[in-house]
Amino acid sequence: MELRQLNTFRTVASTLNFSRAAEVLNYVPSNVTMQIKALEDELGVRLFDRLGKQLVLTNEGKRFLTHIQVVLNRLDEARSVVHENGILSGTLTISANEVICAYRLPAVFQLFRSRHPGVRLIFRSFSNQQLKEALFEGTADVVFMLDEPIRSSGLAVEPLLEETFRFFAAPDHPLTKQTVLQLEDFQGEVFLTNEKGCPYRTMFDRAFEKEGIDSITYLEFQSAEAIKQCAMVGIGIAFLPEITVQAEVERGELVALPWEIPELHVYTQMLWHKDKWLSPIILSFIEATREVLAIKEGNEYA
Repeated sequence: MELRQLNTFRTVASTLNFSRAAEVLNYVPSNVTMQIKALEDELGVRLFDRLGKQLVLTNEGKRFLTHIQVVLNRLDEARSVVHENGILSGTLTISANEVICAYRLPAVFQLFRSRHPGVRLIFRSFSNQQLKEALFEGTADVVFMLDEPIRSSGLAVEPLLEETFRFFAAPDHPLTKQTVLQLEDFQGEVFLTNEKGCPYRTMFDRAFEKEGIDSITYLEFQSAEAIKQCAMVGIGIAFLPEITVQAEVERGELVALPWEIPELHVYTQMLWHKDKWLSPIILSFIEATREVLAIKEGNEYA
């Protein structure tokens, strides 16, 4: 078992794509495939399943990754001690959901890349349900979640920004003409929301159930962009974070309805595994994130 095979395995586990892993490692794709096959032959198990065009870790692969992460992290730590010249190189894997990726992270990536052009950044978009799993499995170094305050015994959680959620509708929607809304005004309306299981869909359902309203007509989507576009053409009322619709509101394509969901506190939060060694690369990325998305004093949650 060679060290380069372990490093290749870790990279493939992070990208779940042989071609992308080869690009990161500066190998030809056939070299990556050959190393993984040699590692699987030596271990006597399959580390990846090839499901059509999709690559997924097997259960054996997940267990193996957990252990080799410890070895490779210690090796990275040793290398950083030997090469303390201020020039960082290596690979950093970041994960987040669609909204944070599109509206919060580009400025962070730009700052980090300007400081450390030698670091390879790998970004993988996950649903909220998969983000914590990525940290526990070691397939991501740092993840970002948009959720109510997260408490975890195994993860470090740092709140960055409080995000405001509102209802948005097309400018010709009848409810945009009202200055005050009551719950009964929403009777018969169609709400455009994320699918069940998404944290902010759960918040939405909870808010209406608290008021005794449980018969609501939904159109469910996986994408915030799809929700926004459907609201703009008048299909229904969108429930979205303000950051996703700022441009449309400024252009007059959407209007925020005068209604706020009480006791709704949602934050963009940065997470990493508490037991993970924070390499100079990870620490530098965390610092860049704080500089760009630092929570304002007095805006922290208790």
